Amino acid sequence: MRVAIVTHVVRHNDGQGRVNHEIARAALDENIEVTLVASHVAPELLQHPLVRWVPVKIGRFWPTNLLRQQVFALKSALWLRMHRREYDVLHVNGFITWMPADVNTAHFVHTGWFRSKYYPFGLGKGLWSAYQFIYTRANAVLEGWAYRRSRVITAVSQKVAAEIAAIGLTPDNRLDVIYNGVDTQGFAAAQGNRSRFKLPEDKFLLLFVGDLRTPRKNLGTVLKALTHLPERVHIAVAGYLPGSPYPEEAKALGIADRVHFLGLVKEMPVLMHSVDAYVFPSRYEAMSLSLLEAMAAGLPVVTAHTAGGAEIITPECGIVLDDPDDPKALAQAVGRLASNDDERLAMGRAANELATGFGWARMAQQYIALYRQIAGRREDRRHANTLNDKHGNHSEGDALTANVLAGPQGADGA
Repeated sequence: MRVAIVTHVVRHNDGQGRVNHEIARAALDENIEVTLVASHVAPELLQHPLVRWVPVKIGRFWPTNLLRQQVFALKSALWLRMHRREYDVLHVNGFITWMPADVNTAHFVHTGWFRSKYYPFGLGKGLWSAYQFIYTRANAVLEGWAYRRSRVITAVSQKVAAEIAAIGLTPDNRLDVIYNGVDTQGFAAAQGNRSRFKLPEDKFLLLFVGDLRTPRKNLGTVLKALTHLPERVHIAVAGYLPGSPYPEEAKALGIADRVHFLGLVKEMPVLMHSVDAYVFPSRYEAMSLSLLEAMAAGLPVVTAHTAGGAEIITPECGIVLDDPDDPKALAQAVGRLASNDDERLAMGRAANELATGFGWARMAQQYIALYRQIAGRREDRRHANTLNDKHGNHSEGDALTANVLAGPQGADGA
């Protein structure tokens, strides 16, 4: 079996990239040929004899992500169309190429984010806000096109599945849920070390991990909640810091000495074992890898229903808020953990136990089983067509099947 995977990057330190890295590695372990159509691939994968990398170079002169993504979509589609006979199953991620796919994994639903009551952008709110509005709307239209032209859509959570179903699929679309995975052993086995991150030893420490340049992850509400909590409650914040408004916001709230901005952190398992609880009231999330990682590390979690992944959290291992923008409710949840060590530790153990069911191997095997199912059905159809050709049996349905398997004739310029 030969599988082509289309994604921007395939590497460990990227959410979607990590998912595809684990799928590719598991497929290679089962002697499946893997073609990676991507801009970057982790070097260790390229050493495998069954891996082929098709580099998609974008160039630096495209000024926005929206334009760069379109260039990637066109270039990848051209290669896929020209080399259609060189792979049996095509796996893409959302709208990433103009080529219709066998498997399309939904890591984010722009339509769902746009329809959310927490969506903050608009055309009349400044240039940056207008760009974000156009970016979301354009991607919402494009991803709808991509999902309706995919044989199987794999949503990374039930929340995402519901949002995709609401877009309006065709009767031929199949919609499955395959949750993201986590390195359960790596996160469970790490040892904490606050001094490595210059964190105070005698404080109750929260952890927040996410993009610090956008309001979607909702660090602002966490900072406001901190003002309602005792002085001994601090927070470590991990994420790309340049351009973030939150250091100034922490100063304005008078809590700058209680907020520890760490920048990008490579040793995330060590950091997670260095804190007491994980807080992540994202206003919109498909399925947070960091949430699974925190649970695997044995941390109780405080999140919101708007965050993908909240659906798997039980009262035994975390607290799920109704409103991500309620700082007092968030402070009350954190205060409950900070004031009761027994309950906090019991929640952490329950979180770790729950996370053991979400390992990378489990996730990858679900995708590989899906690949085999699709490839098997395709081979059955080819065999049936061969028999029909031998006996002179040609039907309109046979011709339609052959056209579908060869790929749509107008997709590249759609």
